[in-house]
Amino acid sequence: MNFFSNKEAIKAIYIGFLCTVSYLGCYFARNILGVVTPQMLDENILTIESIGAMSTGFMILYAAGQLVNGRIGDIIKTKYMVSVGIVFAGICNIIIAMTDSPTAAIFVYSLSGLFLSMIYAPIMKVVAENTLPVYASRCSLGFVVASFLGTPLASVMAIFFSWKLVFIICGFSLILIGIVAFLAFSALEKKGVIRFGRAIKDKKGSFDLKLLINRSIIRFSVIAILTGIIRTSVVFWIPTYLTDYLSLTPEAAAAIFTVMTLLKSASPYLNTLIMYEMVFKRNINATIFFMFLTSAISFLCIYFIDNTVINMVFMTLALLSSAGASTMLFSVYCPSLYDTGMVSTATGFLDCMSYLGAAVANFLFANAISTIGWGNLILVWAGLMAVGVFTGISKIRLHT
Repeated sequence: MNFFSNKEAIKAIYIGFLCTVSYLGCYFARNILGVVTPQMLDENILTIESIGAMSTGFMILYAAGQLVNGRIGDIIKTKYMVSVGIVFAGICNIIIAMTDSPTAAIFVYSLSGLFLSMIYAPIMKVVAENTLPVYASRCSLGFVVASFLGTPLASVMAIFFSWKLVFIICGFSLILIGIVAFLAFSALEKKGVIRFGRAIKDKKGSFDLKLLINRSIIRFSVIAILTGIIRTSVVFWIPTYLTDYLSLTPEAAAAIFTVMTLLKSASPYLNTLIMYEMVFKRNINATIFFMFLTSAISFLCIYFIDNTVINMVFMTLALLSSAGASTMLFSVYCPSLYDTGMVSTATGFLDCMSYLGAAVANFLFANAISTIGWGNLILVWAGLMAVGVFTGISKIRLHT
């Protein structure tokens, strides 16, 4: 069949592109504070403690918002959730540029986290309910691209503009994206490309915990926590690991970490299009089992192998394979819940579990480095991935 005559594929492109651009706005805003922090500290605008409080407040409200807004996203149309969330997050960024009060900056920046949490779960719902399963998993890969592009986009802004102007540009950009997203969603609704709750007309807005449990929500919550620990907390400590454990210079560690993150950015495509679809023939259990097993073995190799180059190769492989399990969670499992009417609810809940797991682990790992040492901490990471291996053995009913 000619690609351009495939209406389902074309529809998936429209929806995927719109949702990806919306999500890019979210990650652009999320990375602004990090890239302008040096400027703000250099100009004595805020103390490092105030900036730390801004970041912590943002993450707390973002995680909590995923839980709340995920549920709301199954009741209210996606176009309202996305447009309101992005526009109000934009307003928050503009206010931050205008205020001289550290307390106000902490409050408003934290509040922007709540608004940005209105985006991910609802767009996952609209993709899952309006595209075929094979296209739903591929559309969600666009969200990963958006998350990676957010950092360099914010960095470029910080290179050319002052911190205050960066917040203002980000703010007005978000407002523009929010308005365009609303108009685009409305247009696609009018053409019949998007229909809210189209798969569950009799269950729209209902919540069925028993159904989610039957569809393995508990099992995937464990996967969310485990992969969240690796992709957020372990990755955070990699630069320190390279300098402290492998005795690399800070400059070398930064360069190697950059290469690792670039390779990791390609993992969703490798894990979904090649491993999941081609190697394991869309078998989510086999894919998850393989990914966790590979990650666990890689961490064990890191513990036993002293050679610096080989050690870093296995660290990269451990991160890539763990990311594969995370991809199965958000790109395959969540869209498979389209017939329950609770895609947004489940996505928000699982994302919240992922961030909470990472937050707790980050605190524990910081203390573990000085108490049990890097070697034993690496064994802990291997143990976490070994737990994940068992989550790939269970049976699960996916609607594909």
